[in-house]
Amino acid sequence: MTALPEFQRLECSGIWRETATAQRRGVIVSFGQATLVLSDERSDRALAHWSLPAIHRLNPKEMPARFAPSTLEEGAEQDEELEIDDETMVSAIEKVQAKIESRRPHPGRLRGKLTGGAAAFFALVAILWLPGATTRHVADVAPYAKRGEIGRMALADLVTLTGAPCHSTQGDAALARLAARIKGADEIAVLPQALTGVRRLPGRVVAVGLPLLAAQDTPEVVAGHIIAAELAAEKTDPLVSLLEWAGFGTSFSLLTTGEIQRETLRGYGEYLLSEAAKPPAMTRAQNEALLAEFAKVGVSSTPYAFSLDPSGETVLGLIEADPFKGAPAPEPVLADSDWIALQTICDG
Repeated sequence: MTALPEFQRLECSGIWRETATAQRRGVIVSFGQATLVLSDERSDRALAHWSLPAIHRLNPKEMPARFAPSTLEEGAEQDEELEIDDETMVSAIEKVQAKIESRRPHPGRLRGKLTGGAAAFFALVAILWLPGATTRHVADVAPYAKRGEIGRMALADLVTLTGAPCHSTQGDAALARLAARIKGADEIAVLPQALTGVRRLPGRVVAVGLPLLAAQDTPEVVAGHIIAAELAAEKTDPLVSLLEWAGFGTSFSLLTTGEIQRETLRGYGEYLLSEAAKPPAMTRAQNEALLAEFAKVGVSSTPYAFSLDPSGETVLGLIEADPFKGAPAPEPVLADSDWIALQTICDG
């Protein structure tokens, strides 16, 4: 996902505040591949990278425009903020975001799918005989934005057990580049405690345990786990899994009101931690599907395979058929400086 070609050279000045207590400072705002790059006015050094799909405007239709990165919880206090009074840049940001949104699946709005007597009849049938079918139907018609909102609610419950996601200027920029490189997530959160491996949540929200970063020498392993989690999510929808855990009442509420109460997901984080990410069975068909994903993204499967089984025996197919034969891909997953920034993102 990249910025539109006509905006790749567009720049303007802006006012940036890194935290709620930080002093506002002038910056140069320009488009990156999948990010908005904020650079120091004097040294031209990059200060922050904001993922374009995750930027939201705080004061629609007002100027100067104020933007912020998405937060975990709706209504949370915005610490980081960018102010832009250049109408061309503001228009460009909104045009790029509209283009990104148009490329995402839009199954339609929950409300209005079934109305009047048809809705009442379907709800009655669902309550009596088809709770599983109702859950799958609700997941199928859930809009992309709603999936992301539910994914962040699930993440918010998870972080009560793991600690808040880690952040640093360089580390956040590295996460944005990793997400753009492997195309397996829209939002990646690094959690400092309790979580091992990767959990794929609704809305392409991915939680990564810090131990997975700290124990590896190269970013191919982390990329591999995210790729594998994305492939698994295509077969078992994370939203379906969440709704099955929450119960039919949550599915019915989402169908009829378009909302999920945050309280209904209390305890889901504990469930996610108890459900350890299990290595795939590695049948021939599964190997072929997973290898196809690695080849499509351009990542070696060997480091990932060894992280599952250091002896290599149970995942021999992934190693033997690795299109890169264990060598780094022609396009690195991350630059060395980004990988170091990612491994130290929780250092403060």
